[in-house]
Amino acid sequence: MSEPDLIARVLNGDRIAARELYDAHSARVFRLAFRLTGDADLAREFTQDTFVRAFGQLAKFRGDSALSTWLHRITVTVVANAMRKVKRFRERETDLEDVHPISSDGPAVDPVLRERLHRAITDLPEIYRTTVVMHDIEGYTHTEIAEVLGVAEGTCKSRLSQARAQLRAVLADLAPEFDS
Repeated sequence: MSEPDLIARVLNGDRIAARELYDAHSARVFRLAFRLTGDADLAREFTQDTFVRAFGQLAKFRGDSALSTWLHRITVTVVANAMRKVKRFRERETDLEDVHPISSDGPAVDPVLRERLHRAITDLPEIYRTTVVMHDIEGYTHTEIAEVLGVAEGTCKSRLSQARAQLRAVLADLAPEFDS
């Protein structure tokens, strides 16, 4: 069944169609929420919040973009709003080692390097962290990120450049031979 047909069924109250849409998109929404929060429990909670909000606003979905893009825009908003509240109460400390990777086909990464990179990304300002996570980790294009974040594509490219520059500066001691 096509996505527009599923959406129409969900709007008519079909819970099975809602579950099919959820199943089709929840893993990627979770991954994005996890990458943005660094906390698997929060990511699960924000995934649920994203779908509650999305199903509540599904009638407003115009289809100008892919449903996945619309869901990811909601995810970024849900996470950003919630993390402002969470940061007041506690520091994020979840290590990426504690989360089961979706695929581990690549070579093993030094745990110290992994932690330093994770901390460096976590410490980026939110607008840069979101952009670098979506582009370099999740594989979104600049066009997709710009659409999800509601900014110009040039702004997205500039933010990615700034994020990478900040990461290079923070992690410069790991590759001193490139410091010229």
